[in-house]
Amino acid sequence: MRFGHFDDDRREYVIHRPDTPLPWINYLGTEAYFGIISNTAGGYSFYRDARLRRLTRYRYNNAPFDLGGRYLYLRTADGEFWSPTWQPTQTELDDYECRHGLSYTRIGSRYRGIRAETLYFVPLGETLEVWRLKLTNEQQSAVELSVFSSIEFCLWDAQDDATNFQRNFSTGQVEVADGVIYHKTEYRERRDHFAYFACSEPLEGFDTARESFLGPYRSWDRPVVVQQGESTGSIAHGWQPHGSHHVKVTLQPGETREIGFVLGYWENPRDAKFDPPGSQTVDKRLVRPVIERWLRQECVDEGFAALGRRWDELLGGLQVDTPDGDTNRMVNIWNAYQNMVTFNMSRSTSFYESGIGRGMGFRDSNQDLLGFVHMIPERARERILDIAATQLPTGGAYHQYQPLTKRGNNDIGSGFNDDPLWLILGVAAYIKESGDWSILEEPVPYDNQPGSEESLYGHLQRSLRYTLERLGPHGLPLIGRADWNDCLNLNCFSDTPGEAFQTTENASGGVAESVFIAGQFVLAARELAGIALCLGRPAQEYLDAAEKMAGTIAEHGWDGAWFRRAYDFRGNVIGSASNDEGQIFIEPQGMCVMGGVGVEDGTAVTALASVRERLATPHGIILQQPAYSSYRLELGEISSYPPGYKENGGIFCHTNPWLMIAEAIVGNGDGAFDYYKRINPSAREALSEVHRCEPYVYAQMIAGRDAPTHGEAKNSWLTGTAAWNYAAITQWILGIRPELEGLRLAPVLPSGWPGFTAVRRFRGATYHITVERGGSRSLLVDGAPIDGDVLPAAPAGTEVTVTLTL
Repeated sequence: MRFGHFDDDRREYVIHRPDTPLPWINYLGTEAYFGIISNTAGGYSFYRDARLRRLTRYRYNNAPFDLGGRYLYLRTADGEFWSPTWQPTQTELDDYECRHGLSYTRIGSRYRGIRAETLYFVPLGETLEVWRLKLTNEQQSAVELSVFSSIEFCLWDAQDDATNFQRNFSTGQVEVADGVIYHKTEYRERRDHFAYFACSEPLEGFDTARESFLGPYRSWDRPVVVQQGESTGSIAHGWQPHGSHHVKVTLQPGETREIGFVLGYWENPRDAKFDPPGSQTVDKRLVRPVIERWLRQECVDEGFAALGRRWDELLGGLQVDTPDGDTNRMVNIWNAYQNMVTFNMSRSTSFYESGIGRGMGFRDSNQDLLGFVHMIPERARERILDIAATQLPTGGAYHQYQPLTKRGNNDIGSGFNDDPLWLILGVAAYIKESGDWSILEEPVPYDNQPGSEESLYGHLQRSLRYTLERLGPHGLPLIGRADWNDCLNLNCFSDTPGEAFQTTENASGGVAESVFIAGQFVLAARELAGIALCLGRPAQEYLDAAEKMAGTIAEHGWDGAWFRRAYDFRGNVIGSASNDEGQIFIEPQGMCVMGGVGVEDGTAVTALASVRERLATPHGIILQQPAYSSYRLELGEISSYPPGYKENGGIFCHTNPWLMIAEAIVGNGDGAFDYYKRINPSAREALSEVHRCEPYVYAQMIAGRDAPTHGEAKNSWLTGTAAWNYAAITQWILGIRPELEGLRLAPVLPSGWPGFTAVRRFRGATYHITVERGGSRSLLVDGAPIDGDVLPAAPAGTEVTVTLTL
């Protein structure tokens, strides 16, 4: 069952009805100011950091599920009112349409002969969002309408805002000047920053106190101000700061009017001394021209057009034309778009992430680079240096850091022993794409401490040493708190019934080992060796370490038909045929093969055959089998999930592309593409009543075959699935793969494909690629044959014609 359709020409997903199985969201903003917005205008906005600079409130896990947002109300002179975005009044509209586009959303509806369409977007280079409401009277007579806007301000720190009521009910401050509502509540210390909410039309009234707008014991579906048709002019003093404008408009038959709203964040320069210390007014001199500009419709039109041009440029980095429409749609539009969002957000804020508990992930952000680096390499460079600065002197890493402060998150801490190796893979991806070797000489501190600077290359070396200095009884890397699977906590143990202990990497006896990290180490060591060779630096020690670890995997990580997963605190094997449950796990099968382990001796092919037999389902590859049927202390959180969900036998989509890449490495194009299609959102659109999540972006998880809801997705948008699937399809199946020495063209296609074409920008040059079957293999660059499959980097600004015959 479908709830909408793709409009590929306009790069939009069009939702036909508001009652989607779950709120289907989109993101506003690409730089510093961001927001999430659902298909019924739910969501919130923030500046840079969803926890520390939250502009508006949102209520997660509520009823209805999507509560709080950018709401508008329309009211006729006879007292009937409705929301043109369906929420929050849920009036049965005559028609409804939501168009989620690239960094914008447009929601339109018709009711009682009044057509309303609202465009929401964040202009490039600005810290504000624009709402453009377009009203058309389709009746045969004139109509008088009242328009009410509504947002609820958050008191900046979203966690404190949601918990510290004894303080916050006394701190709310607003100011209204020239029709603009300014939210100026300070958090802890005095700052000259504020939010504002403005309207393009003369106001009939306004409200800034939530309870005055809603009325006692009322919710957003029937605000007393809207019901009565008159604002109160309330000014919030403590309690709940709110923003609402009241505009009256008369529309003649067939007439269309536009009303603009601007919600934004402003921070005056620290050296701007406009007001005496302690002043209770907001200085508006710098922000007023910005507000006035974006209330002009011609400026809105120009800004929206500029946003579209920006996405033309970003998506132009790679465009493909293959025999499969779902592949084209995802590669050319939606997967690339999701890569931008995951780069900006990491795992911090979505419909499933509150923006409070998680910041930017060390592991996550490095992987997100894989799908983003070709779009804006300079931003990827900046992100790498930010990530590396949170690394610890040991070579370990804070698992997460806050985007505003760029400091490690002590609440989450460190000890996830896979984290440091991801930095090597992220930096390698950046250099391969950009050819920028200078980044390796950049001085970067440890733990953001001045005076601790070392070159980025030194950070990479320390990342590798971190693993080598933490090997367990079998010579495999210690898992620490966890590896990629945060829920596989193998240093849990109990010597006394009813007592449990969690060791850390430094605790006595924390000896659980990870085969997954071993495979990751082989991959990272070989990547660092390649970088070293290009720099003319010693590389043999890295190659030797990789070879030795591969031998250790063969000796202690191979179970006869697949790679084992780990060894627990007491030395018991995990992911073995000898186990009663959890016999085979997906992660080491993918990571070990990506590292090249078992490729030459054929064990890789055996492991992949075991995956297909034991783990593959129509909805994707499940994480392990059999699922754990009861809680096991020695395994940690993984066994706390019911069978078939999340890490306990769920389809953790993030790991599926590793198997696609592994299949491509062993030359199985049909197998690789088969796995790609199983979780491709576009290909799953017809299953929307089962899948439930958005059909235009990847989800983190799909319920596995042990679950009663097999095929149901959760945790959409912010997932490493996006970057890894993009890498799997573009770099391994289509085979257009950046390398240190140039652009490799080595496709591993499904047998039924006659070929494909692509346009790829690489280091400033544009490659026009044609891949076709037939005849003997040849690779022509501008008509001249070349040996091998690596295209030399062409001068920036040149156009290169490439033809590969398979």
